[in-house]
Amino acid sequence: MKDIISLYKDVIIQIATPYSVGTGFYLKEHQLIVTNEHVVRGNKSVVIKGHTFKKRLTKVIYLDPRYDLAFLEVTEELNIPDVSLLKDMEQMSEGDTVIAVGHPYSFKYSFTQGIVSNLNQLQPDNDVPYVMHDAALNPGNSGGPLVDEAGRIVGVNTFIVKEGNSVGFALPVNYLLDAIREYKVSHGAVGVRCPSCANLVFEFNIDNHYCPHCGARIELPSDADEYEPSGIAKTVEEMLTAINQDVHLCRKGMNRWQIEEGSAKIDISYYEKSGLIVGDAYLCQLPKQNIGDLYQYLLKENYKIEGLTFSVKEQDVVLSLLVYDRYLNVETGVKLFQHLFDRADYYDNILVEKYGAIWHNEE
Repeated sequence: MKDIISLYKDVIIQIATPYSVGTGFYLKEHQLIVTNEHVVRGNKSVVIKGHTFKKRLTKVIYLDPRYDLAFLEVTEELNIPDVSLLKDMEQMSEGDTVIAVGHPYSFKYSFTQGIVSNLNQLQPDNDVPYVMHDAALNPGNSGGPLVDEAGRIVGVNTFIVKEGNSVGFALPVNYLLDAIREYKVSHGAVGVRCPSCANLVFEFNIDNHYCPHCGARIELPSDADEYEPSGIAKTVEEMLTAINQDVHLCRKGMNRWQIEEGSAKIDISYYEKSGLIVGDAYLCQLPKQNIGDLYQYLLKENYKIEGLTFSVKEQDVVLSLLVYDRYLNVETGVKLFQHLFDRADYYDNILVEKYGAIWHNEE
């Protein structure tokens, strides 16, 4: 179990778009990142981040709404180990132990163990048989792998139903293998599975937005419109641009952004109903001893720092800024958030060097 957890920590890929976040995984043999279609839908490119590499943009090269699959482009071989895919689903039985792995943005790498309860669970709107299991999932785990006790991928987690107990569903790995084989004939071209006739259509044989096999209208991933923020989201992104941040890499879901500044990580969220904009700078983690001295320091500083507040969330020390949307414009936003960035980097060093707090990269 420990070996599987360690291996997949490198294999799991975090995915973010202006609309959602999710999980994917890297298949070294096929030079592809696999995720769910619903995670990347409506985007021609998405932000990815892995344990072994920093955030970067990559193209969506294949969409498969029938099986809720998507492939992301890998332009160079990543320093990530290879993993095995189960070749024959008949080797699985109901009652087998499985592990669901995920790592969406803003959540820690997670793995949960469960039992397969049904290998052929049909959904009312889909004739595809799913693997039903009770390994706990959260919505951001969509697109992550379902793994057996031997460390082989047996499915792609797709969705969860909560009715008292959580029940998860995964696309069986044989459908993923079939999709990879079909896609590979394109030699890396952008493609999509026609939702009408289920044939794969590529940029080199599409007939003016229509399927050459059945005539149904389809759109390639490359046809997606570029995201254009509006309202407060536009103001926030103009503010981030003014302080030399790449907004494409900052986006991590609807009205949410994430920035790395010095040793600190800053999450920005806009809550439209309340009109509140929150900037949370995640600093270091609590020390293993003498925590009382650090708490005393944080309480004293809360009386001194203007417009900012210290708090502790789980093991993280967080420095927060709160501002209402009616008071935010680009000019005021730049001043407020630059102050947060500067203080976050400043306090991070003090908490580690003087009070024994732990850098995040020492985890």
